[in-house]
Amino acid sequence: MASAAHLSVLFLTGISLLAAVPVKRNVRPAPRKTSATKQKQAVARPSPAKPIPPTPEQVAAKWMADLSPRERAAQLIVVPFNGFTSKTRPKEYRTLVRLVQKEHIGGLILINVVNGRVAVKPSPRDVANFANRMQGMAKVPLLISGDLERGASMRVEATTVFPHAMALTASRDPDTARREGEITAREARALGIQWIFFPDADVNNNPDNPIINIRSFGENPDDVSAMVSAFIEGAHAAAPIMVTAKHFPGHGDTATDTHMNMATLSGDRARLEKVEWAPFRAAIRSGVDSLMSAHISVPSIDPSGSPATLSAKLMSGVLRDEMGFKGLLVTDALEMKGIANGFSTGEAAVRAVEAGVDVLLMPPDADVALDALMAAVRDGRLKQERLDDSARRILEAKARIGLDANKIVDVRRIPASVNTKENNLAAQEISDRSVTLVRNTGNLLPLADPRGTTFFILTESSRSHEGNAMKGEIKRRAPGAQIELLHAGMSDTQLTAAWERARNARQFVVAAFSSVSAYRGNVALSGSYPQLVQNLVATKKPVVLVALGNPYLLRSFPEVAAYLTTYSTVPPAEISAARALFGDIAVNGKLPITIPGQAAYMEGISLPGPALRTVVGSKP
Repeated sequence: MASAAHLSVLFLTGISLLAAVPVKRNVRPAPRKTSATKQKQAVARPSPAKPIPPTPEQVAAKWMADLSPRERAAQLIVVPFNGFTSKTRPKEYRTLVRLVQKEHIGGLILINVVNGRVAVKPSPRDVANFANRMQGMAKVPLLISGDLERGASMRVEATTVFPHAMALTASRDPDTARREGEITAREARALGIQWIFFPDADVNNNPDNPIINIRSFGENPDDVSAMVSAFIEGAHAAAPIMVTAKHFPGHGDTATDTHMNMATLSGDRARLEKVEWAPFRAAIRSGVDSLMSAHISVPSIDPSGSPATLSAKLMSGVLRDEMGFKGLLVTDALEMKGIANGFSTGEAAVRAVEAGVDVLLMPPDADVALDALMAAVRDGRLKQERLDDSARRILEAKARIGLDANKIVDVRRIPASVNTKENNLAAQEISDRSVTLVRNTGNLLPLADPRGTTFFILTESSRSHEGNAMKGEIKRRAPGAQIELLHAGMSDTQLTAAWERARNARQFVVAAFSSVSAYRGNVALSGSYPQLVQNLVATKKPVVLVALGNPYLLRSFPEVAAYLTTYSTVPPAEISAARALFGDIAVNGKLPITIPGQAAYMEGISLPGPALRTVVGSKP
């Protein structure tokens, strides 16, 4: 930034000559000119006018002029990276470098390699260094994006860990979403990520939804709208960042994982307007930068059966013409089977652009997608002007968040804004406020005396750190407690042995992890866990079930005496669950969803915190 011009002041000076002339009596000589007088007479030289910075439209126009028609088309393409380097994954690295340097693709998306259902995440420094390296190679700054649904922690280690979206709504306070938006935006920009694929605007009113579930803010469109708007406002207030509401036309009332197959959203136009589309309208009113499509057909709007991603009736007709959205339209990942099962890479790319989409996210083969776009122009199927419209919109978005001046991040400043004590305290407080007690037969909770209690912690993978935080919290509060930390890969023999060790317990606490995972197809308990829980219930001894993740688990185990849910599988949720079990925090969460046959929307039993509890033997 140019320094401010210094004000230069020029004083007019002169030489006073005293002539030898007679002076009349009683006539006082003229007063001497003081410095103040001189200042009054000073003539200020006008400061040079500051240059007016170019508008985003002007910056985009300059970039457009420097790009060939093919390069402008390449701006529509976003490809994945996971922090690999030329040493760790040389082939993938070379391909990415070529796409950035030679084809001039528009952006990148950070993904994770998954090993045994456990995401392998890069460090903040790795991500920032990689982003800087790619930006240095790019002719036009790259938009670097990520699915930061639980803060940056969803994709990057050693960043602030927030619980899943549904947990925030259980607190009944939109400020929790606003705070998450602020922290996520600041951490993302510090890492070199400028485009967040969140908030989730889906209304999860289908308990059997295998892929949205706790990623949604709940089943009530008003709740979802309020939380979506709060996140957007918080993010925009904190940093020059782009945020995305997803997955239009709404993925909440489906029972299909679109990573595996295309889903169908039933319901007439009136229902869609009232429920599914309300949060998207709220997002637009709040200034959301982009909307992500879903690979979902909506027969009441487009009888052709085309997925929304490829439907002009939905992308252009509803979003552009009816809702008046002027930001970026981005596809969900085109490598997902919801698209890839029915369309080739090239055909999907062309149809998406024909439908009105601006950004093609993760086509299975970026070269094939780009070639198909250019072939469609040559054949007259697409006009170059149509590709240019999207390219211009993308470039203006880049300029609007300052990428023309600030595409490189200072890696040395990461510790000042990422994973700070203040950020982590905020995330833990949000998690604590979300815990919901749905059932408490016999006032089992908080645990008055943990002696004779066996704690089962049912995790989903031996490779993850799931359960470690909760085990530590329990041991700290009940040093002699029997704790069985199990994982889904254990044999029936191992699970039976754990059951035998616990047979004589007075009561059981079962903390069960049940996460939402792509390509899994359900959110039920893993392996033989359901049978283990049924065996515990069959003893007729009290069973406390803690749902870490899927809050609908109570449907499968309606006989449990107490039911507590955190709506999340992250370590802060484990800590919150332990605190609630032992009465170390007040419990005031309310269900943002209905558990069919078991609990109603907004149900939740309140428990006082430690300061208000009556302790046996204490004095009033």
